[in-house]
Amino acid sequence: MKHPVKHLPDGELEIMQIIWHREPPVSRSDIEAALGPDKALAPTTILTFLTRLCEKGFLSSERVHRVNWYTPLITEREYLASESRSILDKLYGGSLSAFAVSLCDSGIKQEELDELRDLLERGQL
Repeated sequence: MKHPVKHLPDGELEIMQIIWHREPPVSRSDIEAALGPDKALAPTTILTFLTRLCEKGFLSSERVHRVNWYTPLITEREYLASESRSILDKLYGGSLSAFAVSLCDSGIKQEELDELRDLLERGQL
């Protein structure tokens, strides 16, 4: 990640999550179908989100015939890493140990602790 990634509001993040989990490029109608009837948004609302995401540098857009196709410019992993660092800095003063204590105080399960320990031992964290 070359530069800090901007925080996304919930609506834009939901659109990006759909795009990240599909083979690019993705059209507005693909996104609309992925939202399903329970989370249906007006096509104009989806287009507004897509325009904002392009302006913020999250997506590129290419018009083919009468359809705009969107491709992510930032990976989900890059976004999550940036958000994680932001939360760590904002809530815990950048202290990983303070975060770990808070995580334990939240009622983390032993299986989850074992999984974290395993990731650390394998060098994946």
